[in-house]
Parts: sequence; structure tokens; C-alpha cells
Amino acid sequence: MGTASSLVSPGEVIEDAYGGEGGEACEIPVEVKPKARLLRSSFRRGPRVIGASFKSTGSVDLEYTAEYERLRKEYEIFRVSKNNEITSMQKKEAKLDEENKRLRAELQALQKTYQKILREKESALEAKYQAMERAATFEHDRDKVKRQFKIFRETKEKEIQDLLRAKRDLEAKLQQLQAQGIMVYDPDDSDDDDNHTTVTAAGTPCDYWGGGVLGSEPSMGSMMQLQQTFRGPEFAHSLCDVEGPFANVSRDDWDAAVASLLQVSPHVSQALWSNTVRCYLISTQETQAELDIFTQSYSPRLRSLCEGLGHFYLNVCFPEESAASYALERRQEMERSSVCVLLLKSSVTSCVLEDAEEAFVKNPDGHPLVLYLRTVEAHPLSGPTRQLLERVNAADKAAKVKVANVYLLSLSLPLCQELLGLEGSDVDGKDSGIDEGREEDSGDVLWDLHDEQEQIEAYQQACSAAAQLGFQKYIDRLNDMVAAPPPTPPLLVSGGPGSGKSLLLSKWIELQQKHSPNTLFLYHFVGRPLSTSSEPVLIIKRLTVKLLQHFWSISGLSMDPSKILEEFPRWLERLSSRHQGNIIIIIDSIDQIQQAERHMKWLIDPLPVNVRVVVSVNVETCPQAWRLWPTLHLDPLNPREVKSVINTECLAADVKLTKDQDKKLERHCRSASTCNALYVTLLAKMITKCAWSLEKTLEQCLLCQDTMSLYSLGLKVALDSLSTDGERHMLCLVCASHNGVSESEVLAVFPDLGLPVLSSLLYTLQRLCIVGLGCGLIRFQHLQAAEAVRLEFMDGGTCSPAYREKLIHYFTSCYDRVTWRVADELPWLLQQQEDRAKLQLSLLNLFVSQNLYKRGHFSELLAYWQYVGKDKSSMATEYFDSLKHYEKSCESEDSMIRLGNLYETLGRFLKDLGLLSQAVAPLQRSLEIRETALDPDHPSVALSLHQLAGVYVQWRKYGNAEQFYKQALEISENAYGSDHACVARELDSLAMLYQKQNKYEQAEKLRKRSVRIRQKTARQKGHMYGFTLLRRRALQLEELTLGKDTADCAKTFNELGVLYYLQNNLEAAKVFLTRSLEMRQRVLGPDHPDCAQSLNNLAALHTERREYETAEDMYERALDIRKRALSPDHPSLAYTLKHLAMLYKRRGKLEKAVPLYELALDIREKSFGPKHPSVATALVNLAVLYCHLKKHSEALPLYEQALRVYEDSLGRSHPRVGETLKNLAVLSYEEGDFEKAAELYKRAMEIKEAEPSLVCGKAPSRHSSSGDTFSLRGPAPLPHAPR
Repeated sequence: MGTASSLVSPGEVIEDAYGGEGGEACEIPVEVKPKARLLRSSFRRGPRVIGASFKSTGSVDLEYTAEYERLRKEYEIFRVSKNNEITSMQKKEAKLDEENKRLRAELQALQKTYQKILREKESALEAKYQAMERAATFEHDRDKVKRQFKIFRETKEKEIQDLLRAKRDLEAKLQQLQAQGIMVYDPDDSDDDDNHTTVTAAGTPCDYWGGGVLGSEPSMGSMMQLQQTFRGPEFAHSLCDVEGPFANVSRDDWDAAVASLLQVSPHVSQALWSNTVRCYLISTQETQAELDIFTQSYSPRLRSLCEGLGHFYLNVCFPEESAASYALERRQEMERSSVCVLLLKSSVTSCVLEDAEEAFVKNPDGHPLVLYLRTVEAHPLSGPTRQLLERVNAADKAAKVKVANVYLLSLSLPLCQELLGLEGSDVDGKDSGIDEGREEDSGDVLWDLHDEQEQIEAYQQACSAAAQLGFQKYIDRLNDMVAAPPPTPPLLVSGGPGSGKSLLLSKWIELQQKHSPNTLFLYHFVGRPLSTSSEPVLIIKRLTVKLLQHFWSISGLSMDPSKILEEFPRWLERLSSRHQGNIIIIIDSIDQIQQAERHMKWLIDPLPVNVRVVVSVNVETCPQAWRLWPTLHLDPLNPREVKSVINTECLAADVKLTKDQDKKLERHCRSASTCNALYVTLLAKMITKCAWSLEKTLEQCLLCQDTMSLYSLGLKVALDSLSTDGERHMLCLVCASHNGVSESEVLAVFPDLGLPVLSSLLYTLQRLCIVGLGCGLIRFQHLQAAEAVRLEFMDGGTCSPAYREKLIHYFTSCYDRVTWRVADELPWLLQQQEDRAKLQLSLLNLFVSQNLYKRGHFSELLAYWQYVGKDKSSMATEYFDSLKHYEKSCESEDSMIRLGNLYETLGRFLKDLGLLSQAVAPLQRSLEIRETALDPDHPSVALSLHQLAGVYVQWRKYGNAEQFYKQALEISENAYGSDHACVARELDSLAMLYQKQNKYEQAEKLRKRSVRIRQKTARQKGHMYGFTLLRRRALQLEELTLGKDTADCAKTFNELGVLYYLQNNLEAAKVFLTRSLEMRQRVLGPDHPDCAQSLNNLAALHTERREYETAEDMYERALDIRKRALSPDHPSLAYTLKHLAMLYKRRGKLEKAVPLYELALDIREKSFGPKHPSVATALVNLAVLYCHLKKHSEALPLYEQALRVYEDSLGRSHPRVGETLKNLAVLSYEEGDFEKAAELYKRAMEIKEAEPSLVCGKAPSRHSSSGDTFSLRGPAPLPHAPR
């Protein structure tokens, strides 16, 4: 029998089939029967055999027992095996649990490590960003310190040079005294107090006191008096604003006069600001042939002349068959027209009669008028025509109507003279001559008058629109925030789109200009994004030029965009240190500027103590860094303000709302979007101006819940009555343009539109605040209006490329005569179309680039070339090749002159880019062309020499530069005379060159001569762009005076007289001032204070002409009126007293002058208080008069009191303190107190030497402390005047 041991050997390991560990086999000695036998015995079938033996039965049972035991043993083996397996699996489970716990612990540890590393990474990144911010701040601070150190070093170097120069002068004077035998004693070597000054042998003061050191004070007879020189006539608002900024305008201080004039001049109607010359033509069917000849033959000539001067030209004519349906538009066009022309033969129609009556009979002084009358014997004049001519003759009392009988000549020349202000010789002038003249007016500064006019128009339109909105609470808060003690960060005016930010700032500027005449305001209104007004470099350049307008020269201004942005804080700091009063910079919608934070980094710098900056932003687009500044937030209008705006508009339009309608509007205007200032204004316009019925309009308006939907409704109203799509095309054209489109451009692009339809459409759109005219261009009045057009008519802007293509086609067709409009629009349109090839071709049209550069759009030109993918060198090469190609086609003299101008422009452009080696070749070529085509002594040759010299100066080749400058100076003197502005320019350049070479004595002589020339030319003509603006303002005021006798008209006559006085045109000034006096006497009465003002100004004019008797009589009449009409302490009374006293003094009537000076002093003390600088000025004047009368004991306390007032109010280092000390020194000297005189004079000289110097020379101050004197020394800032 086998055993169980035969299955598993002892010691053999039994493997676990489930992967567990095996156990050891146990030896069990149990006998097991064979399996087959067991089966046979166990399952045998059949009946039991009877009679079997016991032995056989027992053996069977034994077999069963053995089988049982075997099975039991097998079971035990199986049970033990399974128990072993279970034990093994439990051990494995326990081991796996431990392993799981260990892995979980490791995972948690790894997670904690990951979180720690992540936090460390974030901390490292934050530290990195902080380090980068600190590095940027450090770089900014370092640049600022370097700039301040450079300014400090330049100032100290100038002071050292001045001290050395003064030392040399004193040594030379000492040698002269010793050569004359005059002994000079050293005070330290003597105990005698009488030897503390130098006297001559005769005992009289030596030349040290009588010569150039004291300037105008050799003795009391010529002692300086602060108001001794005449300061000019008064402006109309002087009665309200003490004496105002114009009370004493000196033509010696031309810049200050122009700056003040541009700030406070009265608002001019929008029609007068239009940049479009409009010729209104009235004709009949009989004169259709003459009308066709004029429009086809002479209009292009007039258009060419107008475009050459930067204007648009438009013929306005309503066809006779449709004129009756445009009655309102005809009347409006006549009001806006520059000249009216009436073409007559024998008969007239009703529409012609209406227009002729309106223009020639009812308002003959409203416009220049031209009448063309052609009579034919076969067709005598009809009755209505004859009656019309009789009425025209009767109305033309001033003989202003020009009658043209010979059509071809006598009609075109009057138009040229009336529209353009040209003389007959100028009409035939060359284009280049006009351009040169215009450039000469602006000097070396590349200045765009269109940009300046755009800003003035934006300001005036906002002022007029803000009249009906209640901003007083915001204005008071603005005043408080601006008056806060320095240093102050910029002030943020925030609000949603259309909340009235621009209107608030305009109104605030207007009020501040009236109440703070010594404050200089620099403002800029940003228009549409991507427009010229949103270009950051042009904005900063304009503000810089406005600042430098207060200097005698601004030739140091760089054209490099990066330098313009970098140097603006330096110019601001320098001017603010010399400006008397505050400087306030206002930038509206600053967040619309491209990359505002990067280009306006100067805003985060500490501002000078007398500089304030106010900016406005939309709440949604305000940069995060600016939100920390002091903020004035504009809330939506309250119900009372909403009702006031709507009622004001309804009252003006004679529209009455029912109580139910009022309640509907009140319920509607309660949400933030419907209480918006723009929404309410537009809603009021819709109610009063809409062509629909009031009920329908109100119903539709109440469905509009925001400004955009209301604008969409306005567009629907405006275009509802029009049958064609041309009107929509016009709006889309405006939306697709860069800066807007002119009326003539719209008619050229869409000739089927017709002027009558365009005029009607513009009239409707202007009334609904959708579009407006600015600088002669049609523009959207608000960004949301443009957005509404883009969404309604242009499929969200997808149609823009098609309209840009139309404009590109139009401007490309104007290549034969490139105007400022072509240069402004064409490159920008091509850039928007992403057509780099055509853009490069347009830039290589040399006249386009020349126009952009000469108007100061330097950065814009560079941006175009950068977009094309050209660097500076390759750009210069392209220009050279283009110029060479153009030169081949130049044959005539005029074309060669233009070629020389192009070469010079290219040379200047490359010089400004820093490409000096490449700039020399075009400048030399320009010089060669001008010497050949013109003359070697022509003034244009001097321009080329001047530019070449500038290149050599930058190369530090001073010898060559000096030679060129001297040649240019000689040519300019021969061409213009020794006192011309061009001569002063060359003298300044030579002086700067000598200063670079440390030749200070030669430089000082040239600089002094240049200053004398500039002062003289300023009196004769004005300088920089100021005279151009002044002349334009005078012409606008002349148009305002055309009308009936009114107080406003008389006021305008007075201001016009002052303007002509500033231009040194005394005859014209006398005419207008006399007309002002006569009109005021008729309208207001002879005893009105305004009549005293006119008398005062006329007296000032007669004093200027040395007609002293007439002047004295007028001053006395003015004084008598003001004594009776004004209070005894009124400042205007003191003003007249002062000037009458000055006149008495000038005529030697000193005794009559004394009581007037005393009374003027008493009035000033009562008006301003005893500690005001104006009182000190009156004290000095009275003291000077006492000194003339030899009453030194009475003059001394007045001088001392004035000195204390000046020191307390202006500071101990103010120039006024120095001037008073000099007067006291002279008085002490004449009293014999030589030691005190020397001490006072030494202190006065220390104050004078401590005055800061400027790169561009000394800047004249705008006004004195009292607003009635000028000084060529720049006083320190004044404390805030009380409001």
C-alpha cells in the first residue's frame, strides 16, 4: 500500500497556488488502500448472499473503517492546508496594510513638499516682479535725477560765467577809473565811514553808480518806476475782473499778449470758425451761362488758392426749380457763407428775390457782396428786377456792394480779395511764395494751425453746450481740489461715456480764465481713437510749444518723438519756475490716447508747486495705477436737472409738454443709463427737433433705454424723409475716414448726392447732435454716434474697407496738387487697408511727406515707414532715389524751386532723425539748386546754409558751421535789413555756437543784439505763430461787428481796437475804439462805465501817439464818469487815476499827479488790503514821484513799506524785491548814506544773479503781481488769488 508520504516528500515546500508563501509538509503514517479496490467495494450492487460466513462480513466492515480513516485523514490534510493558506493570506493582508499606510504617508509628505515648492515658486515670482518694478522705478528716478542734475549744472555753469563776466567788467571799470586819476579806497584799510564808496574829485558819484550796473538809475531823475511805461488799453471785461489780463498789454511782451488773447477772447460763433470758404451764388435761368463759366473756369482757381492757404472752397447754389423746397437750408447757408454773389439780367424769380432780399437788403453788412448785372438793349429790366436793384442801392449805405460789369475780371478779383484777404498782386503769386510766407510766420517750429484750430473749436463748442447743464457743485469741488496745497497728484475726473466730462472741464476753464487772469491754461481735447488728436507725441508737442510760446525763441525744440516726450517735464519745470501764477494742464479723455500709461509717464512724477494737472477718463477704461489719484466722479443727472435740461430745450423751441408727458419723461429718466447727460440732451433734441409728431416721437423715445438706441432712432428720423441711399453713404464715409471729410469731398465722392440734399441732411444731423463741422470737416459729435452708424449702416464695421477704397481713389486722384488733407488721410487709409505697397508709394510722393513733416507730424511719418518695414537708412535711400527720379522731370524755374524745397525738407528730416551723414547730401543739393535757379544772395540760400550749419554743429565741426552761419547772416541782412527776424535767428545760432566754444563775450553781444531785434519785430509784426492767430482772430471779430448797434457789438469794437493796437496798426485801432465809444454813447448813454472804458483806451492810444492834450482830456472825462458811476474804492477807478497821474508826470505836472497817486494808493489798500503786491506797486510809484519833487523824507518810508509788502507776499528773492532795493540804494546814496546804499545794492544784485536762466534766453513774464505791469525778469509764482 502507498502512503501519503509518497505524495509529498518530507521537508518539501508546498507552494500556494494563490501566490502566498508555502508551508512545510508533515509526515502522516496512515495506510491507504488502493483507490480502485475501494471503489469496487463501496459501490457493489445486488442482494446480499444468504448463508455467508462471519469472516467475510467482518472483513467488509474493516474495509469501511479503513476507508473512513483514510478520508478523515485526507480531510484533515485539506483543512490544515487551507488553514495554512488563510494564515498566510492574513499575514499578507497585514503586510499590505502596513505598506499602504507607508505609501499614504509618503504621498502626504510629497503633497506637502509640492505645496511648499509651489508657494516658494510664487514667492520667487512675486519677488522677481517686485525687483523688476523697483528696477524700473530706479531707472525712472535715475533719469529724473540726471535731468535735474543736468539742469542744476547748466544753471550753475551759467552763474559762474556771469560772475566771471561781471568780474571782468568790474576790473575793466576799475582800470578806467585808475587811468582817469581816481583813487579807489578799500573800506578794510580805513576806519573812516565816509570812504565806503567811490567818489570823483569833484565829489560826485562815480560811474559805478551812474553807468550800466544800475541800468536805468543813474540818478533820481531817471529812477526806475514800475509803471512808467504805457501798458496799453483795457479789454471789455476789466470792470468785472479788476483790471484783467488785458488791462495793460505791452507790445514789448508779444508772447504774453498773444497767450492771454487766445485764452480770454470772446467766443466766436461756429460759422466764423469754419475753415471752408463758402461762395453763395444767386442766379436765374438767364444767367445760367455766366454761372457755368464761373463754376468751371474760375472756381478751380479759387479752390487752388484756398487749398494753398489751408482752406476748403465750396460753391453753394440751389437750382431754381428746387430752391423753394429748401427755404430753411438756403437761409442757413447764407448765414454761413463767406461771400454772396448775385447774377442778374432782366428778370428774377421769387426764390431769387427772397435770397437777394435776405443778403443784400436786410443784412447788407453781414457778408461781402458782389453783384453782377448784365443789361441787354433787347431785354430791358423788368419791374421786379428794377425794384430789387433800387432796394439794394438804398440799403447799401456804406457802398460795400461790389458791382461787376465786366465779368471775366471784375468778378474774380473781388472774390479773391474778399475771400482770402489777398491783394491783387498776391492773387497771381507763386505757390511756393505762399508756402514760404506761411513757414516764415511759424519760425523754426513745425506747427500745424489746423490742430490748434481744432482744439479751440472743441473748447468753444463744449462751452456753449455746457451752458444748460448744472455743473456748479462739480466746479466748486474742482476749485477746492486745485487750490489744495502742493505737491498734488493729477486730479481725475471720471464718469461714464456721455456723462459730461468734456462739458464740465470746458465750463470750468472758461470760469477760471475770468477769475484767475494770471493762470496759464493748457488744454487738449482728445477726439476719436486713432485720430490725429489722440496721437500722444502730437499732444505733448502741442503742449510744449504752448509752453515755449512764453519765450523769445523756441528753436531748441526737438522733433524726435522720444525726445519730445522726454523733454516735456523739463520745459514744464523751467517755465513754472519763472511763471507768475499757476499753470493748469487739462487733458480730456486721456484714456483714448494710444498707450496712455507709457506715453504719459510724466504724470506720476512730482509736479512743480504751481502746476496742476486735470485729466478726465471713462470709468471702465481708466488704468488701474491712476485710480489712486484724487477723483471727482460725475454722477447721473438728478430728476430736477433732467427736467431743467428738457424744459430749457422745449422753451427755446416753443414746444409745450402736457403734464402727462412730463410724468412719462420723469418716470423714464430714472435709471443710470437714461439719466446720462448725453442721453438727456439727445432726448430733448429729439423731442424738439424731430420731424415726427410729438406723440409719436415721445412714444419711440421712451422705448430707447440707452444712448446707443436713442442715436439709432435719431438716424432713422434723419434719414426717414430721404429717398436715396447717398445720405447713408455720407455717414459711412465719415466713419471710415481718419479725421472726417469735408463737404466738397463728399460731393466729389458721391456726385449724385447734390449740395441741397447734403445741406439739408447736415442741418438735420447737426440739430440731433449726430455730426458737426469742425475745421471745415464733417465729424461725429460723440463716439457713440459713430458707433451707432457703424452698427446700423456698416454691419459692425465690415463695410469699412469699401468706403476707405472710395476715399483712397479720391485722394489718389489729387496727386497733382497735394494738400494737407491728402497727407492726413491717404497714408492712414492705406495703412488701415494693410496695403503696404501702395502706402510706400504714397510716402514716396515727396509732397505728401513734405506736408506731414512741415506740419509737425514727424512721429506719424515715422510710424508709416515702420509699418512698411523700412528702417531709417533704407527710408533715406528710398527718398534719395525718388528725388533723383523727380529731378529728371524738373525743367522750369518753378519746378526747380520746388525741388530745392524738397531737398531741404529731406535734409532737415534726416537731421532730426540723427542721420547726419545722410542729411548733408540733400542739404548741399538744395543749396546748389537755389544758388543756380534763384540767386546766390537769395534768402532761400540763407535757409540752406543755416540748415547745413546746424548739421556741422552736431558734428562738432564748429569752423565750418561758423562759416555757414556768417554767410547766412550776411545774406539775410542784405535781403531783409539788419532788424529782421531772420537776422535774429542767425544771430541766435551764432551765439549758441560761440557759447559751445566758450567764447562767452562774443556770444553775449550777439544774443543782446538778437533780443533787441526780436523786441522790435514783435512790436511791428509779432513773432512765431502768434501773429497768424492774432490776425485771424481780428478778422473774425470784424465779422462779429457787422450788424446793428448793440452793447455786445460795441464791446467787440473795443476788443478789435486792442487787437489792432497790438499789431501796431494805430490808425485802425483808433477807428474801432472811436466806433466803440460812439456806439456805447448811443446805446448805453454817455455816463455809462463802459463809455469810460472806451475813453480810457482812446486816451492810451493818444498817449502812444504823443497827443498828450487829447489824451489828458479823455482821461479826465473817463475819471469823471467812473467817479460818478463806480464806488470810491473800485479798482477800475484806481486804474484811470494811475494813468492820468502818469500823464501828468510825463507832462511835468507833478503837483497835479501827487493827489491822484495818493488816491490810487488808498483805493488799492481798500480793494486788496495793505499786504497785497498791488499796494506795494502803488507805494513805489508814489515814492518815485516824491523823489522827483525832492521830498526824500516822504519817499523813504513808502519804499520801506513797499519792500516789506513785497518780501512778505512774493518772497525775499523775488525780482520786485530786487528792483525796490535798487531804488532804495539810489535814494540812500543821494541822501549821503553810502554804506547803506552799497549794502542795498549788493543785495539787489544777489537777487538778480539768483534768477534762473533758460536755454532759449530770458522769458518775459506775463503780468505783474497786480496785473498792470510787465517785467522782462521772471517773477516767482504768486500765492493763490482769492476767488
